[in-house]
Amino acid sequence: MYFPVSGVEVNPLLPVLVALVVSTFTSMGGISGAFLLLPFQLSVLNFTAVNLSPTNLVFNIIAIPSGVYRYIREGRMNWPLTYVTILGTLPGLYFGALLREGVLRYQANFKLFVGLVLIYIGGRLLYDQTAWARRKKAKIQEFESQVQNRLRKVLDEAGYTTGKGLPPAARVRTTSWSLTRISYEFLGETFTFNVPALFILALVVGLIGGAYGIGGGSIIAPFLAAIFGLPVFTIAGAALFGTLVTSVAGVGIYYLRGFPPDWALGALFGIGGFMGMYLGARLQRFFSGRVIRIGLGLVISALALRYIIGYFLR
Repeated sequence: MYFPVSGVEVNPLLPVLVALVVSTFTSMGGISGAFLLLPFQLSVLNFTAVNLSPTNLVFNIIAIPSGVYRYIREGRMNWPLTYVTILGTLPGLYFGALLREGVLRYQANFKLFVGLVLIYIGGRLLYDQTAWARRKKAKIQEFESQVQNRLRKVLDEAGYTTGKGLPPAARVRTTSWSLTRISYEFLGETFTFNVPALFILALVVGLIGGAYGIGGGSIIAPFLAAIFGLPVFTIAGAALFGTLVTSVAGVGIYYLRGFPPDWALGALFGIGGFMGMYLGARLQRFFSGRVIRIGLGLVISALALRYIIGYFLR
């Protein structure tokens, strides 16, 4: 099948299957998989035009809504965190698109950029499994290890049954907010983050995500956990929702600047990703989270080194 916007000719089942496999494993590690699908399009499908970045964002638009709906329904959406993330990311997206149209429109430069982004993501996954990193996050990890037990206790005390809304104690609740600091409560614990610092981080992430063609969740989520000290259980929904909104905005920015996505190709990847995320959520309990993250880290780092070394050996 020929896709005229991207100039790619491929069996339509291949994008679906690739996205299905990639998303199954990356979702078990808490990542959507969009950052790995771009290298596949770049190196295997030979899709090198600027339109590649918005096409990769289409994957997020199709694959993410089911997960966002679940977080909202369960009351696990951290809205203040989501708003600050989106407000910071949106302007970054615009400048990221300008960067992609400029110096990164050349294939060699873009591959180097992709390699640098991947080496960060892969390196971060591997670093987080080290004893030193785990000691730094001991307090958060202790809380996260108790989340399921605490949550079960709260649900039992509230007489929760499937189909009912979660009780207030099991939801993320904002306790105070200002232009400089926001606090929220979850399962009896209070967590606080600095608003300007998060805004600046989101701005940088938006620039990188806009140029690469990812929403930025895979970049910002580790920072929220490692630097801001926020538990994954309370940031996953915000990172996912932020990725969805910024992906829609990113596609719009590229479209208005004359670089429309290949909707058909992006939709095929999105369909595979939608199924893969569901499958990954179902299979996650059968695999060690540490093994999954180490495996992903090694694969991503190897791919990154290939792009980086290839740039200097060309």
